[in-house]
Amino acid sequence: MSGVLERTLRILELLAQHAHGVELAFVADQLDIPRSAVHRLLTDLVRCGYVRQTREHGDYLLTTKLVALGLSFLSHSGVIDIAQPLLDRLAAASGELVRLAVAEGPGLTWVARAQGARQGLRYDPDMGSTAPLACTSSGLAWLSVLPEEDALARVSQQGLAQLGQYGPQAPTTLEAVRAALRATRERGYSMSFETYTAGLNAMAAPVRLAGQAALGTLSIAGPAVRFTPERMQALGPELLACAAQLAAASGSSPFFSKLAADRQG
Repeated sequence: MSGVLERTLRILELLAQHAHGVELAFVADQLDIPRSAVHRLLTDLVRCGYVRQTREHGDYLLTTKLVALGLSFLSHSGVIDIAQPLLDRLAAASGELVRLAVAEGPGLTWVARAQGARQGLRYDPDMGSTAPLACTSSGLAWLSVLPEEDALARVSQQGLAQLGQYGPQAPTTLEAVRAALRATRERGYSMSFETYTAGLNAMAAPVRLAGQAALGTLSIAGPAVRFTPERMQALGPELLACAAQLAAASGSSPFFSKLAADRQG
């Protein structure tokens, strides 16, 4: 049963990366699962309403059922009610994209956002993705409050960037990550320049109460042509203030309260 569950989850994760759908053979080849097994699992997912087929014997793609489950969870968790006003305020002040990432397991997942750019260049990625730790401002901010040995171990486990995988300035050695973490600790927030995506700069601060593990991160990202180092430094105090307010309000969210209890335990 565990093998069936793992295969099913891997199929869902793969389909989430291909919004226009993929053929059964593609799923089988990508996941190295026999086509007969993939067909059985996809048939079950279609029957349960999580996947649909565009035409008979055609491409498979996710339905909105998983999205609805995620949104329902967030609405009942209190995360959005607490975070959204602060995200909106920071987005208005910065004129850029603001995102909240929560820490669960070995990494970070972006769960909420506010877009401050009203015209011109806009950076507006999909939510729900996992942040690469070594080459995102969110990842660096979160790692900066961990013991350095633990932080570097997590980076090693996730893997460093390969040539061309992320932005042109993505760190490719643990020493480069170590230097970025040192600078982040000194400032209280991270700054990254074209490390995740070419032409994109970002900054992030950890969300945590004093003496406790970080619940997540609050970040601002925008095109490098206008989101310059000087602009980022000017926004540093506002970013830190919003992160502190979010941490202070986190106790009223069942999700954050449980997350904090798990991390302290």
